[in-house]
Amino acid sequence: MRLKLISCEVLARQVYYVAALAPHVVDIELIDKGLHNEPDDLRQQLQASIDAVPAERYDAILLGYGLCSNSIAGLVSQELPLVAPRTHDCIALFLGSAERYADEFRETPGTYWYVADYIERGSDDAGQNVALGSMGDEDSMQATYEEYVAKYGQDNADYLMEVMGAWQKHYSRAAYVENTDMPLPDYQDQVREIAGRRSWRFEELAGSLLLVRDLIEGRWDPERFLVAPPGHMIVATNDARILDSVPADLPQA
Repeated sequence: MRLKLISCEVLARQVYYVAALAPHVVDIELIDKGLHNEPDDLRQQLQASIDAVPAERYDAILLGYGLCSNSIAGLVSQELPLVAPRTHDCIALFLGSAERYADEFRETPGTYWYVADYIERGSDDAGQNVALGSMGDEDSMQATYEEYVAKYGQDNADYLMEVMGAWQKHYSRAAYVENTDMPLPDYQDQVREIAGRRSWRFEELAGSLLLVRDLIEGRWDPERFLVAPPGHMIVATNDARILDSVPADLPQA
């Protein structure tokens, strides 16, 4: 097979590593992680990338995304199957399964997730914009702060952000995911510092390439992957399946 993979850049190391060892050809396109903060913009970018794929060259289009705030809901490939993991977001792709992510969420819902890939693409070393989990929280807070400074001045902006900073109290754990199958630079000290500053418990968890590997190598069992036929649109199911597809020409409720 020859496959086209369109993926969030936070999975860059994983997808290139797995693709290099895959039994078939995989061409990869990475999308800016910052678009997660604007799901409609991300959806438009993904659809444009899908539309640009030359159907005669590939057997399927893969998405290196979860549902991600409904960012992939509404996507359709007119001529090729569109394959996506049945996950809510990228964290399951780092942990290796949606089930494991769900177990972690049930056990410790107040978790901020950190991975080397996202930290490397963060904006600074003070903890801003380096978290994978609840992805948009820190980015959007920074954007809000800048907006408040422009509107109300720095003193008022600082006060408003202090009040809004209560969102951090809902979190109790900083989870650092490290994949021993593919050793990466170690950012544990940085995450420990962030956790200490926010009075969160630090915990290291073992990552897994299983879900990424099966996506790229074509093991698309229906329990873990949606394979949307050509002309079918991805939809959110709001149940354990997470994703489904419907003919794109059907009227939507």
